[in-house]
Amino acid sequence: MSEDAQDVVLIVEDDPSILMVLSAYLAGEGYRVLQAENGEQAFEILASKPNLDMMITDFRLPGGISGVQIAEPAVKLRPELKVIFISGYPQEIRESDSPIAHKAPILAKPFDLDELQDLMQQLLS
Repeated sequence: MSEDAQDVVLIVEDDPSILMVLSAYLAGEGYRVLQAENGEQAFEILASKPNLDMMITDFRLPGGISGVQIAEPAVKLRPELKVIFISGYPQEIRESDSPIAHKAPILAKPFDLDELQDLMQQLLS
């Protein structure tokens, strides 16, 4: 991450404790963090925030929408957007027919926060 600009990260996660831990950790690492607890909130943020560098999204979300269903249109609108999937069910992501699911990295829960940070730095460099 460059010293002169903050990378903006959207975290889409329905578990409040995971959302809080990820947000606090990434803010402490110098990222500007936006939070969404479901697909509706994620789409609102994607529509209203033009500067977004990365989206970290859970796969299983409430309301019948998956992280893949959020990531696909997001990347179509913003081809430069980096995506990381986090899930307790990584195989479900790999088995989906989505091109983004085969391209984007997947971290299986539980994962090490330093592993997430390393992956983010690789994608954003």
